[in-house]
Amino acid sequence: MDSEKINRLIAENNLEKALAYIDEWLSNHSKDDKAYYLKGLVFWKQGNWKLTIENYLKAIEINPNSPAKQAYEMVMNIINFSNPDLYNP
Repeated sequence: MDSEKINRLIAENNLEKALAYIDEWLSNHSKDDKAYYLKGLVFWKQGNWKLTIENYLKAIEINPNSPAKQAYEMVMNIINFSNPDLYNP
């Protein structure tokens, strides 16, 4: 997998093309944790938190030391963030 190409596509916001490239790769390399991490990143940029989390967890399942672990923790911190002062001025 050409992760540089995928990262470039993501940076250029060409998310559908990046996703198609990742899915094609995963059809023959289903145990590639980095591909699931990058797929999660695409979904993150699309604002699809559910699919972001699912792909990060798949990457972590394959490789507990995947960079998806830190990304997953970041997403969960954002989701779980709560500031009661925002609700009670």
